[in-house]
Amino acid sequence: MRVLVTGGAGFIGSALVRHLVLDKGYEVLTLDKLTYAGNLASLRAVEGRNNHSFLKADICDARAIHEAFATFRPARVMHLAAESHVDRSITGAADFVQTNVIGSFTMLEAARTYYAGLSGEEKQRFRFLHVSTDEVYGSLGDAGLFTEKSPYDPSSPYSASKAASDHLAKAWARTYGMPVVVSNCSNNYGPYHFPEKLIPLTILNAMDGKALPVYGRGTNIRDWLYVEDHARALDLIIERGRVGETYNVGGRNEVKNIDVVRRICSLLDQRLPTGTPREELIQFVTDRPGHDARYAIDATRLETELGWKAQENFETGIARTVDWYMDNEWWWQPMRKNYAGERLGLTSGNKGTG
Repeated sequence: MRVLVTGGAGFIGSALVRHLVLDKGYEVLTLDKLTYAGNLASLRAVEGRNNHSFLKADICDARAIHEAFATFRPARVMHLAAESHVDRSITGAADFVQTNVIGSFTMLEAARTYYAGLSGEEKQRFRFLHVSTDEVYGSLGDAGLFTEKSPYDPSSPYSASKAASDHLAKAWARTYGMPVVVSNCSNNYGPYHFPEKLIPLTILNAMDGKALPVYGRGTNIRDWLYVEDHARALDLIIERGRVGETYNVGGRNEVKNIDVVRRICSLLDQRLPTGTPREELIQFVTDRPGHDARYAIDATRLETELGWKAQENFETGIARTVDWYMDNEWWWQPMRKNYAGERLGLTSGNKGTG
């Protein structure tokens, strides 16, 4: 099985590549532009393997993308490449529109051309998975869950750009008969996560005794999904999911941001005691614009139709994540030399997490 993975040097993408190469034995071409969030070190576990190759390319580069299809001839395309940081999108929306909208259009067009040239069994088995986020649905109230039928209501330039790309993917399925499947996931966490996001930033700052800034009062709620569970779900969705359908992937682990930070503090206090509780490092800062109050995913379709089940709950997953960052300084230390843990992409005075 030949699989083309875009964004494969990123957080979720690298977890997927490791799963496909090491666990499934598939032949994988990882395509990544290697922006700040793409890191070849995240692919060290598959480096040098005969069933893995890497191509540095921009998904907006139509010539490079068409050539990748023509030479690699994938049976599956798993499209994860995206600008994915809400705070950065607020002050730099152009990059998000370019990569998430134009880049996805470029991928879909290249796949359409390639698909049109296939025949027989090759054409029958080809699939294109467009990987997206629960943020396209906007903010939930105190009750209820996002389902595959929830209306789109994006709040930030990031989520708006992802919503646009979702609509493009579904339109290519309906208009051109492309075998496209879409997935929308809740907040991922786990190893190899770039330390501008809530969990890795909190872990590393707490280890260093630095301030732990939290937006507002930390009451925003997220449904946390361990990244390796997500990788397994994506493989299952592209293999068994129905063409033209959407599958929501969630961990059924709703936790307030402040409780996430406190749990990390508690775990580090147990593992690296300092005599002073790390909760004292928490600092509440002005909330960011367009900050959705609550996300929570209903993964019933994925669980009942495809038989997926998360292997990690939040307690086991966050403990594994803290331990990974403690044990893998080789991966994150080079980033800390150029990025000391500040929240990126925000205006002055609004540097929180979550």
